[in-house]
Parts: sequence; C-alpha cells; structure tokens
Amino acid sequence: MLGLLGVLVLIAIGFFFGRINEARHFASLDVREAQLAYITVTNTKQIPDGISASVFVNGNVVISIDYFKRIGAALRGLVGGRMGTYTTLVERARREAIVRMKTEAAANDMTHIANLRLETASVFKNAKTDIGSIEVFAYGTALR
Repeated sequence: MLGLLGVLVLIAIGFFFGRINEARHFASLDVREAQLAYITVTNTKQIPDGISASVFVNGNVVISIDYFKRIGAALRGLVGGRMGTYTTLVERARREAIVRMKTEAAANDMTHIANLRLETASVFKNAKTDIGSIEVFAYGTALR
C-alpha cells in the first residue's frame, strides 16, 4: 500500500512540476520569438538580391522528457498508437533550436536566414524502448 502511494505521489509531482516547467518554457519561447521576429527564415536555397554578407548559423538543444510524460508514454506503448505525450516535447525542442539559431544570426547583425534545415535525434536511455530526451539541430545561412 505504501509503495503504491509513493508511486502515485511521484506521478503527481511529475505532472505538476512538468506542467509548470513546460508552461514557463513556452512563455519564454513566445517572448524570444517576438524579439527575433524581424529575422525572416525560409527553407529555400534561393538567396535574395542585394546580399552583402553571409554566415553559417546554427542552434542546438537537447530536452529531456519529464517523469509524468515518461509514465504516459509507457502506458501508451502497451496499447499502441500515437505518442501524444511527445508532441509538446518535440515542438519545444524545434522552437528552441530555431530561436538559438536566430539569436546567433542577430549577434552577427543578420536579417534573414535561408536554407533552414532541422535535424532531430532521440537520445536513448535504453536502446530498446525508453526515450530519455530529444535533440534538435537547426542550421542555415544567415544573410544581410
């Protein structure tokens, strides 16, 4: 009985703090994306006319899954189907990598990023089933 109570407490703590952390991260992303909105990003290889400088920029992030989502994914894995618990994890990682790339472009006084590419990788805790975190690497050519 005490063991079950301990597991339920851990799940509740994971849910509570995971939600708070995720909400804070999304709020931070919203603010930083708004600050960097002047930098346009395209995935095309076409470079506009009038470019005076270019530099390679990148952004990389590794985000770990929280305890509650790990439990939810394990339960979903038993019955199969879409892993909805990972959707926000992947979105946060993708947006954070792009913000970091745009921050590097802003530090170089660039106003446009062309040829955006995103690479993703799952960092496995256990090579068979347990995803510990996700890595997203964003890169492109910053232009001025």
